[in-house]
Amino acid sequence: MQFPTPDLVSSHRLLLITDQLPAPADFLLHRFLHLHLKQSKTAKCIVLAVSESLERWKSVALKANTNVAHSESFQFIDVFDQHPPSQNRGEGHTNKISLKYIYDLLSVKLSDSRTNGQIPLVILDDITSLEWLGVSLLDLSRFARALRTLCVKMDAALVVRHHIVTPPEPDALLQHLLQLCTYHIEVRPLASGRSGAVSGEICVHLGPSMKDTNEHVISRTSALQYRLTESSAVFFDKGTSTGVL
Repeated sequence: MQFPTPDLVSSHRLLLITDQLPAPADFLLHRFLHLHLKQSKTAKCIVLAVSESLERWKSVALKANTNVAHSESFQFIDVFDQHPPSQNRGEGHTNKISLKYIYDLLSVKLSDSRTNGQIPLVILDDITSLEWLGVSLLDLSRFARALRTLCVKMDAALVVRHHIVTPPEPDALLQHLLQLCTYHIEVRPLASGRSGAVSGEICVHLGPSMKDTNEHVISRTSALQYRLTESSAVFFDKGTSTGVL
């Protein structure tokens, strides 16, 4: 069984991934990268990295037989390395300028990637940590909306990961992201706790713009379960303990 299906990632879509501390979704971000680059040698993937280093992305990709070290298809933007010149270095002002600079940099890279006719994929690996580090909710909400609008304009797909700290109550940032997303991919720990055979489960919910279809939906009652492996994950139907990559 394969997850995600190839047609889940398509232009104009925002895929919101939420996870919890007992069931982190890092593996799913790397899987999106691997499957996207596997589809075409000219497909582009741009990672806006907040919590994972370039070496980590390279290492995980290599375990999945994808070498991104010298690949023109893979582009990496370390959010914390983007510091445009500014005369005013006040904390709030710096946050706003940094996000604007990242947006402008992404816009240029997306413009360059449109020439090959392939759908580019943008991955923001951890929007939650930006809030924890002091970026205001208003700035992050505007940034997320701007990224969504840019990816629609550039015929790109966008994946954003958000950490849920206090389930089941959604925080203010999550509420905003849920209104923007096309699909909400929920990575959850098992209610009974993690076991050797099952690491967690995945549900897929419709966003506001996809109300007239049940395509790709996976309800909580029929959640897809997974087991983490050295290189990726194995997926299988709920209630079974076997599966294939």
